[in-house]
Amino acid sequence: MTTTPTQDATVRLTEWTSCGGCAAKWGAGLLAELVEELSGSAGAELGLLAGLAPSDDAAVVMLSDDLALVSTTDFFPPLVDDPYDFGAVAAANACSDIFAMGGRVVLALNLAAFPEALPRGAIAAILAGARDTVSAAGGQVAGGHTIRSEEPIFGLAVQGTLHPRAVWRKGGSRPGDVLAISKPLGTGLVLAGGTDADKDKTTRSMKTLNRDAAEVLACLDGEPHAVTDVTGFGLAGHAWEIAERSEATLSFDRSALPLLDGARTAAEAGVRTGGDVRNRDHLAGRVSFAADGDDGEVTAALVFDPQTSGGLLASVDKICSEELADQGFTIVGEVRPGPAAVVFE
Repeated sequence: MTTTPTQDATVRLTEWTSCGGCAAKWGAGLLAELVEELSGSAGAELGLLAGLAPSDDAAVVMLSDDLALVSTTDFFPPLVDDPYDFGAVAAANACSDIFAMGGRVVLALNLAAFPEALPRGAIAAILAGARDTVSAAGGQVAGGHTIRSEEPIFGLAVQGTLHPRAVWRKGGSRPGDVLAISKPLGTGLVLAGGTDADKDKTTRSMKTLNRDAAEVLACLDGEPHAVTDVTGFGLAGHAWEIAERSEATLSFDRSALPLLDGARTAAEAGVRTGGDVRNRDHLAGRVSFAADGDDGEVTAALVFDPQTSGGLLASVDKICSEELADQGFTIVGEVRPGPAAVVFE
């Protein structure tokens, strides 16, 4: 049993920062340009199975014929006030990339940048939240690095393992597949404009690890054809990555999208985050909506909304639909023959 360290109850982390969670990510367009400049042909001879060309949710390098290392890192400013919850959300979000590749979490290192004026109790609570979450993910925190910063920033570098022939990728979705997601959408909208009760439920969702969802996918009769986790680029952005890599059209049933309490209300009220604008700009011409007017705009707000520690989005054989639904996934669409596109109908 773990306990939360004593902290100053007056600390509200979101008052220490201007933008929090995965909404703080760079836009997908600029990031894609930088990744393309950095990527090269080198790596295959070193056993690199997943790297920058093309990029995926984490890097994977082969260590032996039956063992590969999967590695990722993620960090951001606070998006919730409670320090322990912030540490837990940051850890769940960082571990998610390991699960999205089909791996198991082994080791994590803290990446911490805190103002010198931030109370020690708050810092201890952040670290404790991360420690407990990594432990629940199956690994352990074994160190890290800290620096001084005007705004608090926290995350982790996470290492895991998997079999070299069992790496899940964003590419590989097949026409006839169903699309399934493991968590409801709307974290950015709710945190920006939801009620306190809705924000509490959203925080619990963000703290929930994708470990169980990954185990469900791993136990299917056939392995998933494409997997990613839904984070800062929103459902639309991460769906586009699958569509582009798979040269297929991903068609979503907007009425089937699972939503966090308060997400639709916030979208209808006009709540938007900075990440919404960046996601729309990057995906212009790549994502379309069957509904026009207010209905179309509400759907757009929900799917462009940057998610923090969102669920796994998987493209799987249609015969797995019932099993996935029974195990907590929501079937949200299907895959059709190309061209690469994302459609919300």
